Amino acid sequence: MNRLQHLLDQLRVRAFILFGLHDRAIEVLTCMIARNPSDAYGYSSRAQVHMSLKQTDLALIDLRAACDHTDDAFYNASHTWYNLGYLLNERGEALEAEAAFRKSLSLNAGLDLSWYGLGLVLIQQSRFDEAMEALKKNTQLQPMSPFGWYQLARVHMDRKSPDEALIVIKHLRKFEPKVADQLVRETGLVA
Repeated sequence: MNRLQHLLDQLRVRAFILFGLHDRAIEVLTCMIARNPSDAYGYSSRAQVHMSLKQTDLALIDLRAACDHTDDAFYNASHTWYNLGYLLNERGEALEAEAAFRKSLSLNAGLDLSWYGLGLVLIQQSRFDEAMEALKKNTQLQPMSPFGWYQLARVHMDRKSPDEALIVIKHLRKFEPKVADQLVRETGLVA
């Protein structure tokens, strides 16, 4: 594969997306994939364009192809697996989403989004102890993001541990009082 051509195509794709020419971006990406059928970047990028156009079936096909062609050297492999997990979760396919999030984390254990996604799919499966551990990892990696903390408090409530949920609510009150107030309303706990 001609590396210069690949770089030029990437620039063209970015320009087309910037100007809202998504069909043109898809054309260039399709040509890139035709030249190199194992081009994980091409599949992953085309999936992103399809997702922005709400073409989830096409995005899912491309994300699966990107994951099939990623290797440990592919710079964005963990994010590609995360994107696959995210889309699968959106489609209600929790078990497949869990596998994708776990694969993402095997490539990059520091990807907070994958820990959060894993926590969500484990909650859906009522695997609260495992969800709690995943969400704790998420909050360690993103301590100022309220999303993981919110879900962690909900899991503590599901586990019948209101005292633990109250600790999370008090912690959230320090930097996200609106989210803490929402949890108080939802749980009935007084912080």
